[in-house]
Amino acid sequence: MSGGESAGPASPTRHDEARHGEARQGEDRILTAPNLVTSARLAGIGVFVWLLFGAHHQIAAAVLLAVLGATDWVDGFVARRFKQVSTVGKVLDPVADRMLVATAVICVMIQGAAPLWFCLATIAREVVVSAAVLLLAWLGAERIDVLFVGKAGTFGLMFAYPTFVLAYGHAGWQDPIRVVAWVFAIPGLALAWVAAAAYVPVGIRALSSGRAGRADRRTYR
Repeated sequence: MSGGESAGPASPTRHDEARHGEARQGEDRILTAPNLVTSARLAGIGVFVWLLFGAHHQIAAAVLLAVLGATDWVDGFVARRFKQVSTVGKVLDPVADRMLVATAVICVMIQGAAPLWFCLATIAREVVVSAAVLLLAWLGAERIDVLFVGKAGTFGLMFAYPTFVLAYGHAGWQDPIRVVAWVFAIPGLALAWVAAAAYVPVGIRALSSGRAGRADRRTYR
């Protein structure tokens, strides 16, 4: 090779192709431990609704909702720890999270355990973020990692809503629980909206990177 020549992109070896093929096959799996965890969480949402409005077990419903919210990290951790990340899981996990939040907010709103404005503010944030994620995916943006401020906001809200359910009533022991609910509710909602605003520049960069990556792939075809 002469000094004026430059090496082109290296061709993938058979080993690389086989390795990528195995990775793709792994991501095509459906029956994995994390997917079973996510499915159990989805089933738990229905049980929560039944406990609250069918069986009228308010305390049991509040405890179950708290457990479902607290186990939000389990399926993702299991997928990464045991290398069981799958395409189905990437779709199912955020769907379960959104369904849990939506169900909790709607049920609490129907029950009257939290003010209407607070429930509507939570739903509005979820609608805005979900619509933005779908739009960015449709436009070809890179995957966006969850921001810490977003996780903190979600934690606050998913602690507040079960506590609102538990505090709904006129018993004396419910008054301090209602105070605890508001201690987590206001910061949780504020952080959730701060995260929604923080995703704007992140989304713009992800969109630029995604489009640049597609342009590079077309160049090397």
